[in-house]
Amino acid sequence: MNRNLLFRWLTLGEWQAHRLQIVVSIIAIMLGIAMGFSIHLINTAAVSEFSAAVKSLSGQSDFQVRATQPTFDEMLYPKLAQHAGVAQASPILEIQAAIPGKADEIRNTTLKILGIDMLRAITVTPDLLGVPAEDRPFDMLMEDAIFLSPAAMEWLEVKEGDALPLRLGTKTVTLRVAGGLVRAHAGQRIAVMDIGAAQWHFDHVGVLSRIDLKLKQGISHEGFKAALERELSNHYLVIETADQEKRIHNMSRAYRINLNVLALVALFTGTFLVFSAQVLSTLRRRPQFALLRVLGLTRKQILWQILRESSLLGIVGSLLGLGFGYVLAATALRVFGGDLGGGFFPEIQPSVQFDPMAALLFFALGVGVTLLGSLMPAWEAARAHPAPALKSGSEEIALAGLRKPWPAYSCLVLAAILTQLPPVAELPVFGYFSVALLMIGGILWMPSLASLFFARLFNVFNRLSSGALAGLALARLANAPQQAAIALSGVLASFSLMVAMAIMVASFRISIEDWLTHILPADVYVRTEVRQDAVGFSPQEQQMIANAAGIERIDFIHSLQITLDPARPTVTLIARPIDLADPGNTLPMTDDVLASAELPSDAIPIWVSEAMVDLYDYQVGKRVTLPLSDEPQDYIVAGVWRDYGRQFGAIQMQLSDYQIITGELQVNEAALWLQPDMTPTRFITLMKALPFGETLTFWQPNEIRAISLKIFDRSFAVTYLLELIAVGVGLLGVAASFSAQALRRIKEFGMLRHIGVTRGQIYRMLALEGGLLAGFGIGIGFLLGSCISLILIFIVNPQSFHWTMQLHLPWQWLISMALAMLIAAALTALLAGRQAVSGNVVRAVKEDW
Repeated sequence: MNRNLLFRWLTLGEWQAHRLQIVVSIIAIMLGIAMGFSIHLINTAAVSEFSAAVKSLSGQSDFQVRATQPTFDEMLYPKLAQHAGVAQASPILEIQAAIPGKADEIRNTTLKILGIDMLRAITVTPDLLGVPAEDRPFDMLMEDAIFLSPAAMEWLEVKEGDALPLRLGTKTVTLRVAGGLVRAHAGQRIAVMDIGAAQWHFDHVGVLSRIDLKLKQGISHEGFKAALERELSNHYLVIETADQEKRIHNMSRAYRINLNVLALVALFTGTFLVFSAQVLSTLRRRPQFALLRVLGLTRKQILWQILRESSLLGIVGSLLGLGFGYVLAATALRVFGGDLGGGFFPEIQPSVQFDPMAALLFFALGVGVTLLGSLMPAWEAARAHPAPALKSGSEEIALAGLRKPWPAYSCLVLAAILTQLPPVAELPVFGYFSVALLMIGGILWMPSLASLFFARLFNVFNRLSSGALAGLALARLANAPQQAAIALSGVLASFSLMVAMAIMVASFRISIEDWLTHILPADVYVRTEVRQDAVGFSPQEQQMIANAAGIERIDFIHSLQITLDPARPTVTLIARPIDLADPGNTLPMTDDVLASAELPSDAIPIWVSEAMVDLYDYQVGKRVTLPLSDEPQDYIVAGVWRDYGRQFGAIQMQLSDYQIITGELQVNEAALWLQPDMTPTRFITLMKALPFGETLTFWQPNEIRAISLKIFDRSFAVTYLLELIAVGVGLLGVAASFSAQALRRIKEFGMLRHIGVTRGQIYRMLALEGGLLAGFGIGIGFLLGSCISLILIFIVNPQSFHWTMQLHLPWQWLISMALAMLIAAALTALLAGRQAVSGNVVRAVKEDW
C-alpha cells in the first residue's frame, strides 16, 4: 500500500473523528505564534522607525556634542567650529512646546521644535531644511516662520500660511506656518525654525541643546572623539550615531523582551495542550497501531506517522498564527502605538512591515514545539509490543514512566537554584528559565501527586461512605493517575500562567495605588502645560502664586533630565523641599536610609530611586558627583525611595541646595495645601484670574491617580490579553481532554451499562470525575502559579525594571476563574459522556478482545 495514501487515511480518519481535540491543538499553537509574531513585528517597527527618525535628525553629522543637562552655553559653538578636525559645525536648539487647547491625558501633546542655523544645516542636516513658498524664498530666516513635517501638519490640522500658537512656560507665541519639511521621516512630528528666532521667542537666549559636527576627510573618528573629550569638561558628551541607537534600544529593551517572553509563554502553554491531546490520541489508537505493526508496519513507520500528523497540526496552526499575528500587529499599532502603551516611542507613527525571516523563524518554532509535544507519545507508541497493545487496559502500562518523580524534583530544585543567580546583561535570564522549569516540574509531578491525593481520598471515602458512583469515580482516579495527569497538563499550564500573571499585575497595580497616595499629599498641583518645562515659573510668578488666597502651605518643585552615562537614558532630577529629619514624610522610602544625624556637613544629601542603586551603584552612604555645576561638589546618598514612574532612575534633593549650586530660581511645578474653608474648584477659579492663569494646568490627586492607573492598564493591555487567552485556552483544554478521555472509555461505559448502571448514573459519575480532577488541577495550578508569581514579582521585575513591589492576591478574580474552570470541567465531562454513552451497549464492548 502506498505510504502517503495510508498517511492520509489515518490522519483524515483521526481528524474527522475527533475534531474538537484537533481544533483545540491548532488554536493553542495559533495563539502562541500570533502573540509572539505580532509583538515581534510591533517592536521591530517601533525601534526601526524611531532609529530612522533619529538618523534623519542627525543627518550627515559624524558626532553630536551635548551637555549632561538639557542646554549649555552657546559660546562652545565658535570653539568647535574653529576646531582643526571639524569641517562643519551646526548649532541646534531643541524645544518641547505645548499646543494650546490640544491637551490629552495620556498621549504626548507637545511639538518638538528644532532651532537651526539654515546656512550651516545645508551641509550637515539637509533633511531639516524647510521648503518655503515660491514667492517667499527668505522665509527660512524670518523670525515668525516655522516649518512643519507632514505628520505634524496633519496632527495640528494646519496648512501653509496658518497661524500656529505655541506655549512654553507662561508665554504664548504665535508663529506662521511658512512651509513643510518634505524630507522628514514618515510619521515624525517635528517643526523647524531659525535658531535665533527660537532662542528669542522661547526665552532660550544664549543656550544650545546640541552641536552637530562633520569632520574633515581623513580624520580618525576614534582619535577625534578621545581628543575632544579630553578638551571638554565632564559636563559635555561626544556622541556618535551608533551611541544614540544603542541608547534607544536600551530605553525599551526590558519592556520589549518581557513582552516577547510573555508571548512565548503562551506558546509554551500550547505545547502542553498539544502534548495532552497527542498522548490521549495515541492511547486511544494504541490497538490500531498494534494492528498495523502486525500487518507489517515497522516501528519507524509508526513513529513517522504520528510525527507527520503532529507536524501537520503545527503547520496549520503556525500559518494561521502568522496571519492572525500580522493582523494583531497592524491593529495594535493603530490603537496603542509602537510601544503598546509603554511610552517609550513618542512622536512616531510606525507601520507594520512583514518580515519574511521572522515569519520563517516563528513558523519553524510553531512546528518545532508541536513536534516536541508529540515526541514522547510517538516514541512510546512506536516502542509498544503489538500483543499487549492489542489488549484493553494497557494504557496505564504505557504511561508507567510518568510516575517517576525524580525528573520533577530535578526541575524544581534547579528552578530554585536559578532564582538565586544574578541578571545577565541587566536581564533576568535565569528568572525566565526558573519559571519554565517550575512549570515543567509541576506538570511532571502531577502523576505522583494525583496518585497520592486520590488514593488517600478514596480510602477516606470508603471509611465514611458507601456511595457506588462516587466510589467508581474515585477508584478510577486513584488507579489511573497518569491518565488524569495527562488530561490536566494543558489545564494546569494555562491556569497556573493565568494565576501568576493575575497576581503579578494585581500586586503591581495595588503597589502603584499605594505609591500614588504617598507621593500626592497636596490638595492641588499646578504646572504649565509642558512637563519639566525648561522655562517654568519665574520668581515673580512664584510669588504671585504663593500670595493667592486660601493657601495653607506651598512646595515649589523643579525637575529636569540629566545624563550620567551616555549609553543609558537620562535620569530625572527633582528638587523640592524634603524633611531632613524624616524624609519618609515626603518620599516613599524603603528601609535603607541615613538618619539626619549621620549626614556629613561637607556633602549635600540626595535621595535616589531603586533603579539608581541597580544601574549606577548609588548605595546609601556613598559619595557621588552630579553634573550640576562647574565647581566640584560632593553629594551623599542619604536614602533609597520607591519610584514606579521613572524606570531609568531618579534623584531627589532639597530645592534650596539646588538653587544655591546652580543659581537657577525657576521652578516648573507647585504643590499646594489649601485652607479648610477653600475648595479646590474655587481655588482653581482664583488662580485662572492671574495674568498668566490661562497657561496653567491644574491637577487634583484623584485625577492624577485615575490617569496613572489608566496609563498602567494601557501599558498592561497585552498582559491582560494574555490572561484572557490563558483562561480561554485552559477552558478549551478542559473540553478537549475530557472529551477525548470519555470517547476512549466507551467500552468501559458499555460494561457498566451491562451490569445495570444507567446512563444518568454514568453522566453523574463523569461530572463528578471532571469536578474532582479539575478541582485538584486548580489547586495545584494555584500553588504553581503563586510560586511563579513570586519569581515574577521579586526577581523578574526588580531585575528588569529596577523596582520592588508588595505581594497582593486578587482573590475575587482567582476564585471566579477557578469556579469557571471547575464548572466548565464538570459540564464538559457531562457533555462528552452523553456522546460516549449514546451508542449501542453491545457494540461498545464487542471490540474488547
